[in-house]
Amino acid sequence: MNEDVNSVSPTLGFIIKTIDHNGYKLNIWDVGGQKTLRSYWKNYFEKTDALLWVVDATDRLRIEDCRDELHNLLQEERLSGATLLVFANKTDVNGCMDEAEILKGLQLDAIKTHKWHIMQCSAITGKNLDEGLEWVVQDAKERLFLY
Repeated sequence: MNEDVNSVSPTLGFIIKTIDHNGYKLNIWDVGGQKTLRSYWKNYFEKTDALLWVVDATDRLRIEDCRDELHNLLQEERLSGATLLVFANKTDVNGCMDEAEILKGLQLDAIKTHKWHIMQCSAITGKNLDEGLEWVVQDAKERLFLY
């Protein structure tokens, strides 16, 4: 957020950031999605309240792989209390999958174990990034005891 998008590249490993959002500190673990990194994901699940799953809305060829990884991930015991926000990225690109196509491709309606929400976004323009974080914060406020 508020970063020069021209200098951002895909995450190769992981990045930890703390974001202040409307008076709440959000600790964000950006974990790369390459197949070689997926076996390490489980090392970052402790005390996870929300999972933000970013889908490339222009990549129809990998939507099934994306679905399989997501559904496998949601079976992890340490993620049982986490809610899921699916960010459909690159929805500002002509010919991309729309929300309905992503919902169907990821089989989100089959997810009964986690509260979920899908939201279009653009990492380039920032569209809906704040709104997505606001959804996560509101969801946490409804579920968790905040002192």
